[in-house]
Amino acid sequence: MANLRFLRGYNDAVVLGLARRGEPMTRVELAERSGLTPQAVSKIVSRLIADGLLVDSGRRNVGVGKPRTLVRLVSSSRVALGAAVERDELRVVLADLSGAVVDRTVVALPRDFGPEVFVEELAKLVDVLLARNEVSDERLLGVGIGFVGPLDHRDGVVHDATGLVGWHDVPLRDLAAERLGLSVVVDKDTNTAMIAEAWRRGDELRHAALVIVGTGVGVGLLLDGQVHRGARTNAGEYGHTTIQLGGPRCACGRSGCVEIVHNLALAADDLKGAVTVLGMAVAGLVQLLDLDHVVLGGRVVQSAPDVYADGIREVVREQVPRSDWLEVDISVSPLGDDLVAAGAAMLVLSEFYSQRGP
Repeated sequence: MANLRFLRGYNDAVVLGLARRGEPMTRVELAERSGLTPQAVSKIVSRLIADGLLVDSGRRNVGVGKPRTLVRLVSSSRVALGAAVERDELRVVLADLSGAVVDRTVVALPRDFGPEVFVEELAKLVDVLLARNEVSDERLLGVGIGFVGPLDHRDGVVHDATGLVGWHDVPLRDLAAERLGLSVVVDKDTNTAMIAEAWRRGDELRHAALVIVGTGVGVGLLLDGQVHRGARTNAGEYGHTTIQLGGPRCACGRSGCVEIVHNLALAADDLKGAVTVLGMAVAGLVQLLDLDHVVLGGRVVQSAPDVYADGIREVVREQVPRSDWLEVDISVSPLGDDLVAAGAAMLVLSEFYSQRGP
């Protein structure tokens, strides 16, 4: 019986995943694209319509015979919240079942904010968005939090977050879930950003890095189409890779890290130097992992998107041997300031799609 329940949930998730793309489809098309039988798809669609997740959406003529009924996703049927945490700011967004951000709110965080202050500020913003959008308990799937690392995604524990005080082995997932009374998932901000891009671009992204430049520098990795978190779910601390031997001391305790060298160049109004540092770091990633896409994001990049994108492209062309063969697409995410928070919401949505039960 357990296997039957799993299979039913998996098949529901397959059909929902196809519907998530936004294109109305017939049951026959869903069967062809999912590999399921037409009879199975018909039962799944009926179940999902009864749950309010799909709806009939007109008819399509397909030649001789009766027109076929189209079905589409009811995007508003479920929603998720996503929070993005900078060292000085909290952003919370509300996303619908398609992953589209429908509302957002932002608040400044006090210097050296601790776990209790953070959870209270999060609760306030969550209440604002739920009230403003009249979200019922039945529609809300949960809250995703994209936080500063190092942290453990599996346990939802933040381990000594770089640049923050009082964040030593903090069980953030459990603290937030208890305060909010909601399901909570916690991941690194770089990972949630990568999830957002993967949702947006689908199969186009298989081997990619997403470089976030805000108060810190971090990297989200997509390897062979899967978010790479590493053995302890802490992959992506690339901002704390040494790029300058004997360089300035970083907040992480090491010297000459990409993050501190980049940030000091910015503080000295040397934008070109800052971009070059980041370009060298990106070139190293491309050669190490054989990436074909690098996406840039974060508020520092958003302040000068063309400068960062063009400058990093130039450095990569110079530093990567046979750049004509090892071609890399370098772009700036169009999701802007919502990138991390939207990805945190999509993390919750992904769990809903993948764990859809009987």
